[in-house]
Amino acid sequence: MQTRFIRALLFAFVMLCMSAAAFGAVGVAITIGPPPLPVYEQPICPGDGYLWTPGYWAWGDDFDDYYWVPGTWIMAPEVGFLWTPGYWGWGGDSFIFYDGYWGPTIGFYGGINYGFGYFGVGFEGGRWDNGHFFYNRAAANINVTNIHNVYNTTINNVTVNRVSYNGGNGGITAHATPAEEAAAHERHIGPVAAQTQHIQQAHSDPEQRASRNQGKPPVAASARPGDFKGEGVVKASDAGGRYTPANPRENGSAPRPESTPGHVRDLPAAERPTAPSSGDAKQDKRNQQQLDKQYAQQQKERTKLQQQQEKEDQKISKQNNDAKKQQVEQRHSQQTQQLQQRHQQQSQEMQQRMAPAPAPAPRPR
Repeated sequence: MQTRFIRALLFAFVMLCMSAAAFGAVGVAITIGPPPLPVYEQPICPGDGYLWTPGYWAWGDDFDDYYWVPGTWIMAPEVGFLWTPGYWGWGGDSFIFYDGYWGPTIGFYGGINYGFGYFGVGFEGGRWDNGHFFYNRAAANINVTNIHNVYNTTINNVTVNRVSYNGGNGGITAHATPAEEAAAHERHIGPVAAQTQHIQQAHSDPEQRASRNQGKPPVAASARPGDFKGEGVVKASDAGGRYTPANPRENGSAPRPESTPGHVRDLPAAERPTAPSSGDAKQDKRNQQQLDKQYAQQQKERTKLQQQQEKEDQKISKQNNDAKKQQVEQRHSQQTQQLQQRHQQQSQEMQQRMAPAPAPAPRPR
């Protein structure tokens, strides 16, 4: 009798684990995108073998709000494994969170620039070599007195933005490459126990909720998972953009991201890009010419759309039709978002093609 009782308990436990795993694979769907990514510094790596996992906004069904899961250093579950961050993506009628995972190759994470090596594509914070992890000091906060397996590869032409989701209104427009899609089908594992506990602690802390911290969480990152107090804790220095409530019941409508201007004239002035130095003067000149050509074409497209929008604004202002004005405003907002996203993607692709090949990691002594 006792044996059967124990078996029943074990069976229930297994089924519970399977249900939890299935839930994680499907993700949580909501209709309102997360706030911009907050501004924060990376805490120093606590020791050799720890890998960085960036912070992100998670969703709490029980309190209908986003809450910030701090970035933290985690021991890799296996030698050679890297962390592919999770990300929010627009699914056509709702936002869906795609869980992160550990695997031998970095997969697609929405093109989100989480920083600290995760700049939208791949990972530049370090690499495995002969069973040992080497840290790139250009992207990771490492104490070289304690950790000697380091190298320094400069990271150029990274597009800085605080957009925290892919697709939808104002989201990143990146798409998975065949290699990134293949990475998702390789052998991989989900978050380890320390990461799960870390998420649970963030969920249970009301101060981590966006409605409480206005997009500027008090614990933006921590040196170790689950450590929300002490010297290794880093608070956000600023919110990534204006905070608007995530719960539509609080303001009667879905929020409009601050990073989504309504007209082309509201966009910040585009800076003329500079080609990275490759050590080859002729190649650098050709790269700069390509960047200048792309920049001129983008400026031409901006000017053309701005003139079109201003002409339509002048026309509609003479009409006493509020509904029509609202339609025109919505169309202008969508046009501006699409233009901004397209130009960002074009610039990112050009920068990736021109980026110098990374230097090989030094062999361990």
